[in-house]
Amino acid sequence: MTKRLADHSYRFDLGDLKGAVHLRFADPGQLRRGARCGARPDGHAETVALNLQEIREGVCLNSWTEASGATVTHLEDFENGKFYSNVTVDGKLYHFIGTIKEA
Repeated sequence: MTKRLADHSYRFDLGDLKGAVHLRFADPGQLRRGARCGARPDGHAETVALNLQEIREGVCLNSWTEASGATVTHLEDFENGKFYSNVTVDGKLYHFIGTIKEA
């Protein structure tokens, strides 16, 4: 895990969904996530197994599977404060672009 992420929390603003996902990188293989957005207006939190790959300093490719079966892949560009996300839910693929801020 990169030093930038270890034991830190970030807010991922989802823009069009009018919400955000909060991610806490606890250790190299685990991620605590919480969401409050159009799909989950009352919020939801869970801990998931994380596959984290550093592409270069400040850019990571992360993926995980949620308890619901949804799969998530993030390309996170911390240097420029942007992320790109692909999410599959019930066999349908969704694409998101948003911003990253340390929480």
